[in-house]
Amino acid sequence: MSRRKNQGHLIKEIYPDSIAEEMGIEVGDILLAINNEEIEDVFDYRYLIKDEYIEVLIKKQDDEEWLLEIEKDYDDDLGIEFDNSLMSDYRSCSNKCIFCFIDQMPPGMRETLYFKDDDSRLSFLQGNYITLTNMQQKDIERIIRLHLDPINISVQTTNPELRCKMLHNRFAGDKLKYLDMLFEGHIEMNGQIVLCKHVNDGRELERSIEDLSKYLPFMRSVSVVPAGITKYRKDLASLELFDKKEAGEVIDMIESRQKEFYEEYGLHFIHASDEWYITAERDFPEEERYDGYIQLENGVGMMRAFIDEFDEALELLKESLECKKIKNNISRTLTMATGKLTYPTIKNFAAQITELFPQIKINVCCIRNDFFGETITVSGLITGQDLIKQLRERKDNGECLGDELLIPSNMLRMGEQVFLDDITVSDVEKELEMKIVALETGGKEFIDGVINDDYLMSRDNENFVYIKAFKQKDEE
Repeated sequence: MSRRKNQGHLIKEIYPDSIAEEMGIEVGDILLAINNEEIEDVFDYRYLIKDEYIEVLIKKQDDEEWLLEIEKDYDDDLGIEFDNSLMSDYRSCSNKCIFCFIDQMPPGMRETLYFKDDDSRLSFLQGNYITLTNMQQKDIERIIRLHLDPINISVQTTNPELRCKMLHNRFAGDKLKYLDMLFEGHIEMNGQIVLCKHVNDGRELERSIEDLSKYLPFMRSVSVVPAGITKYRKDLASLELFDKKEAGEVIDMIESRQKEFYEEYGLHFIHASDEWYITAERDFPEEERYDGYIQLENGVGMMRAFIDEFDEALELLKESLECKKIKNNISRTLTMATGKLTYPTIKNFAAQITELFPQIKINVCCIRNDFFGETITVSGLITGQDLIKQLRERKDNGECLGDELLIPSNMLRMGEQVFLDDITVSDVEKELEMKIVALETGGKEFIDGVINDDYLMSRDNENFVYIKAFKQKDEE
């Protein structure tokens, strides 16, 4: 066997009853190779284990090497977790984009918030958008060889010179050639354009839409989102917000092309994010125009999906026997906190619920983003300190907020009870003397969180069964 360049990958967990356990592989062992090929990262690993016969080289903790011959079903996993889930160091961003949100962060926050990732592997694993600037041709060839897709690409513009300027990277324009390679390799792509006023909008946006449409049907969608601008843009390029009229012009340009793309490819392809419609004070497109919500996590169609799900759930509730049973049993006062962007929609939802359940009082509070600046209007960037300060002011002014505060779950760090500024849920609860409930961003969850202060719901044939309501009924 040839001399190895790397030291292998440390195994941190073996699943019970797995192939790895059966073969005697243990936590602390090191995976050196599969089929005599070194493993660069998790994608090599996943690709190489997909076979009915593989040879796995393991280095035991006493430095003895085991060559294991394994016969299995083609798609069977070995049952191994590694010390580093990516099985490689993360690749950081080498650009200094004029719109970069991380460059607009205040000092003194936790270190991980300042890390700029630009790693194609996170695009496949987590849906991150990448610029392609730190990739080489061999990386693209590997993506094609392993057929890794979809890959999400931050394009910004198809004008090579302008792309270099926007990304502050002299190689950024040349990297656009990788789009051709991915297209020819039949790799599914999604694109993103962060639109900056007087930079890549207008005719430049028209050019980008036209150029990117040549990659249909393998580039399945392109989203256009406005650049986020915080109050910490010191020593950065000057950027302006789009006003109502300008947002409408962006929508008109995008919608004028959707019909022709759909007629030829069955995809509307180019999409304006929800912020454009809110800024332009226009209704969101119907569900069919979002092509199955390809870019939902990028803020494209999130409000339409939310509204439709809420409407459907509310109608089901109205028609259900449970609604009639519990209508007069529910009496509570609560507060909902949201950002400026979604405030009108949440306010409307609350009004519909209180009309159906008159004994429920809902205070919908629009939280101003003092931390990043009032130009940041999304709920996901609201901090614990802004929440505490503004809701405490309301309480001090005599407003009855109830004993429960409902917030969207995207205000919290994923999987944790911590806000962006490291203030914990328990910190906010203590300061405001209110219980906090984080709601998942769905219409059904919204209704359940309001109706049921235990936030427990089961569904039986799409009928709502409110656990606490039945508890109350039984007690009566």
